[in-house]
Amino acid sequence: MILKSLHHIAIICSDYERSKAFYTQILGFEVQQEVYREARQSYKLDLSLNGDYLIELFSFPDPPARVSRPEALGLRHVAFKVEDVEAAKKYLEEKGVACEPVRVDEFTGKKFTFFEDPDHLPMEFYEI
Repeated sequence: MILKSLHHIAIICSDYERSKAFYTQILGFEVQQEVYREARQSYKLDLSLNGDYLIELFSFPDPPARVSRPEALGLRHVAFKVEDVEAAKKYLEEKGVACEPVRVDEFTGKKFTFFEDPDHLPMEFYEI
């Protein structure tokens, strides 16, 4: 089997409307499809970026908390390519999203910064 590309990342949120606003209004994802699944009391929101389906956002009643810091076993973070990390950081901060200081990757020389989604999922902007 040969992988072609990443299909999507599934994220479970605690507050559907807050997370939907974060991913669409702040990060700029577009809604491809939104479905409420009555049997599961759950929303499923398919989000795309520049035409590519990337995130599947779920809501479930009372999902258990996930340990994320200090670094725990499992998914570490989700990273997005940006042309200008400083500008992307400034944009997020203007929207009320806290960011870590910009750092430089010692191996590539590229700038990056970390921030969190509304449920504290670690995310990164990485300069291309």
